Amino acid sequence: MRRITRLAAVATILPLALAGCGSGESGDGGGSGAAPSAEKIEISYWLWDSNQLPAYQACADAFQAANPNISVKISQFGWGDYWTSLTTNLVSGNAPDVFTNHLNYYPEFAGKQQILPLDEFVAADGTKTDAYAPGLADLWVSADGKRYGLPKDFDTIAIFYNKKMLADAGITEDQMKSLTWNPKDGGSYEKIIARLTVDKNGKRGDEPGFDKKNVEVYGLGLDENNGAGVGQQMWSMYALSTGWQFTDKNPWGTKFQYNDPRFQDTIAWWRGLIDKGYMPSLAIARSGTSVNDGFGAGKYALSTNGSWMINTYYGYDGVEVGTAPTPVGPSGKRATIYNGLADSIYAGTKHKDQAWQWVKYLASADCQKTVGDKAVVFPAIPEALTIAEQKFAAKGVDISAFTVQIHENTTSLFPITDHAGDVAAIMSPAMDAVLSFEAEPSSLSKANDEVNALFQ
Repeated sequence: MRRITRLAAVATILPLALAGCGSGESGDGGGSGAAPSAEKIEISYWLWDSNQLPAYQACADAFQAANPNISVKISQFGWGDYWTSLTTNLVSGNAPDVFTNHLNYYPEFAGKQQILPLDEFVAADGTKTDAYAPGLADLWVSADGKRYGLPKDFDTIAIFYNKKMLADAGITEDQMKSLTWNPKDGGSYEKIIARLTVDKNGKRGDEPGFDKKNVEVYGLGLDENNGAGVGQQMWSMYALSTGWQFTDKNPWGTKFQYNDPRFQDTIAWWRGLIDKGYMPSLAIARSGTSVNDGFGAGKYALSTNGSWMINTYYGYDGVEVGTAPTPVGPSGKRATIYNGLADSIYAGTKHKDQAWQWVKYLASADCQKTVGDKAVVFPAIPEALTIAEQKFAAKGVDISAFTVQIHENTTSLFPITDHAGDVAAIMSPAMDAVLSFEAEPSSLSKANDEVNALFQ
């Protein structure tokens, strides 16, 4: 995950022991609009993506220049370490003043009153919440109507492909733009995956004599993360293109639908790619190489992944990369999860006003234009996104495969519910069992019953 994939753990920029918000005395009164203190206040800020660190350091530099009484200390962790450290420090009372938050986590933090609602700050400052791409601001409003974040970016899913492998297989890039898919025979999408699969004797997956037990290049990569109950980069785009949805409503659904035949047929097809030799087994996917590094090493011809990974895929030496939108499914439309991040304020911060000023700036057009100029992620404000598009294009990267679904209105919101951690704890082993051929896709109905029992 940027989201639900494992990013490489990197060294913390500043020591964890110093990153908590508990140091120093605050001269503020805790309410929005208080008179600025003469004392210089330091705000601690955490994020997980090393690729985004330079952009947000630039935002911090500009913010500090405009607010000389506030300094921002940024710490960055790899994905897994980030959430482990954050949850531990939220419980111990030593969390950062502000941190990058994810839709999968904020409902639990809000339910435990570990993060502050922003409504009073927003109202006092007259902050506009309609400046962002459609739907993003609503994602950060809880079931009881309280706002816990302002959008900073968004992401979608597309297909990364190796241009040389396509050419060697006789597949054109135009073909990649008009892929179709269905759970019965996989459509033109599966035909291309098969064609791109090559065994150790040079036989392709669609040729007589193909040896599925000795594959040199898989047509489609598999991430070590099975997607648990979301499958953001792995299977969600297929299931959603059937017309299926995760829950009875979104956000804040209370009934999951993993028992739907459309979902289970999708998973059966996806698993079938392993059986046919077109996609690696779960054991191979977990052998120590990430799906993106496998792509970079020439082990996978195609890899589905998120827009936040663009620079990683395009950064591999000797690999000419292209992108294609996800395939059109049985519904007649393509699909992708539409996700977005925001920044939250720790409820125990001693510097509420200063933390809010930083959060407001992070969500502002000024900061998002700075982020767009770095061409790493897609800013949530359209005018900043335009800058990002231009900067990506200048690097030779066409991002239309990711943004086309915004224009076509074929996005589905990331499933936001209570009990997200418990849902993942149930669905992850259930999906493992299916992908390892220890259980059939129909077993996901039992897992679905367990998930829905959480809401009763």
